[in-house]
Amino acid sequence: MERSSGGGAMKLSELLQPGHILLDLTETKRTGAIHRVAALLEKDEGVIQFQGFYDELLARERLEATSLGNGVAFPHARTDHVKRLVLAVGRSVEGVHFENAGEKIHFIFVIGTPRRMVTEYLALVGVMARLLRQDDVRAKLLAAKTAEEFMSILAEDPEAV
Repeated sequence: MERSSGGGAMKLSELLQPGHILLDLTETKRTGAIHRVAALLEKDEGVIQFQGFYDELLARERLEATSLGNGVAFPHARTDHVKRLVLAVGRSVEGVHFENAGEKIHFIFVIGTPRRMVTEYLALVGVMARLLRQDDVRAKLLAAKTAEEFMSILAEDPEAV
């Protein structure tokens, strides 16, 4: 189902599913952690060809680390291997070592975007970046006990619902 550009931005709560949230990410190295989170999307019907998507995700990550600061990273790929926006999240209480970040990463949001959906992608990343810049939001997300609770914290933001 196509979305019009007239205020039809993808909402976080529509994109994220409990099965795509991993609250106990134990990998400590960047590539292993990204692979573990991306693998949550392997069976998603929005992913046409997982290996192709994953290869592009890693190629993009090698070019430029996707850490945003505040312990958050958005590994992403604009690719023809997905037919709609897909999103998976991994949370690491210990933190994952991202070589270029200069900090431990606690939240990895893996995003796949069809090439034609640039506007939707930018809108989604804008909302997520603004939300995750807030110390209280990150603290609540770190404390969330279930995937559903994690989702409801993200959905508390009026723009993210």
